[in-house]
Amino acid sequence: MVRLLANPLVLRALVLLFGAASAFMVAIWLMRTLRKNIAAEADLGSGAAPTLENLPLHLYNTVIQQLKQQKHELQVQTLAEQRRARTTENFSQAVLSHLSSGVLVFGVNGLVKHANPAAKDILGFHSPSGMSAEDIFRNACVSSTGAGSNHPVLTSNRLSDEVQAVLREGSKCRQAEADYTTPAGRTVRITLTVSPVPAIDGSLLGVACLIGDRSEFEKIRHQQELHGEISAEMALELRTSLAMIAGYAQQLARSRDAEGSARLAADIASEASHLDRRIGGFLAAKNNFEESSARAGVAGVNS
Repeated sequence: MVRLLANPLVLRALVLLFGAASAFMVAIWLMRTLRKNIAAEADLGSGAAPTLENLPLHLYNTVIQQLKQQKHELQVQTLAEQRRARTTENFSQAVLSHLSSGVLVFGVNGLVKHANPAAKDILGFHSPSGMSAEDIFRNACVSSTGAGSNHPVLTSNRLSDEVQAVLREGSKCRQAEADYTTPAGRTVRITLTVSPVPAIDGSLLGVACLIGDRSEFEKIRHQQELHGEISAEMALELRTSLAMIAGYAQQLARSRDAEGSARLAADIASEASHLDRRIGGFLAAKNNFEESSARAGVAGVNS
C-alpha cells in the first residue's frame, strides 16, 4: 500500500478520483437546492394573491393615514375654490348692481340670463330673465345721423337684429342707437353695444349688451337749440328796444314842451324796465340751462 501511494501515477489517479467525487456531490447538492427553489416558487405562484389581512399592520395604518391626508387636502382645496368663486361672483354682482348703464346677458339660446337694475329701469321690465331680444326690443329700429344733419334717421335694421348678428353669426362688437318705447309707453333714446362673451376654448358663451340712456342728453340738445333760438330773438328785441330808447332820447333833447318831455321820459323808463325784465329772464334761463348741463355731464362721467 505504501508502495502504491509512493507511485506518482497512482497518487495522481487518487487525487483525480477524489476531485471527481467531490464535484459530483456538489452538483447533486446544487440540483436539489435548485429543485426546492423551483418548487417553492411554483407553490407561491399557485397560491392566492396577498390581501389587506396578509399585510403588516403598520403598513395598513400608513396607507390609511395617507388616504386621510389626501382627502383632507382635497377638501381644503375644494373649499378654497368655492370661496374664490363666491367672492368673484359677489364682486361681479356688486359692480353690475351699481352701474348706471344697463347690462343684459343673453345665453347661446338667445334668452336673457342676467339683467342688472339699470337695465330693468331703462327698458321698463321688472324681470326680463328668460325673454328674447325680440320680446324686449320689439320693433325698435336703429337710427343713424345723416351727413350734415343732427336729426336721426330710422333704418330698416332692428335692435334685436344686432343682438342676433353677434349671437348667431359670430360677428364682432356692434353698436347702435334707437328710440325705444317701454311697455308703459315711455319713449327713451338708448345706445346699445353688443359684444360676444367667449369661453376659454374660444367657443361662444353668450352675448353681453351694454345699454345707455341718452334721453337726458337729447333733452339738453333740444334745450341748446331752443336756447340758440331764444338768444337770437333776444338779440333782436334788444336792438329794437335800444333803438326805441335812442329815438325817445333824441325827441326828448329837441322837445320844448314840458308835457311832451315828461311823456318821452316815461316812455324811456317803460322801455328800459321792459328791457331789464327780458334780460333778467334770459339770464335766469341761461343759469338753469348751465346747471342742468353740468348735472348731465357729471352723470355721463359716472356712467
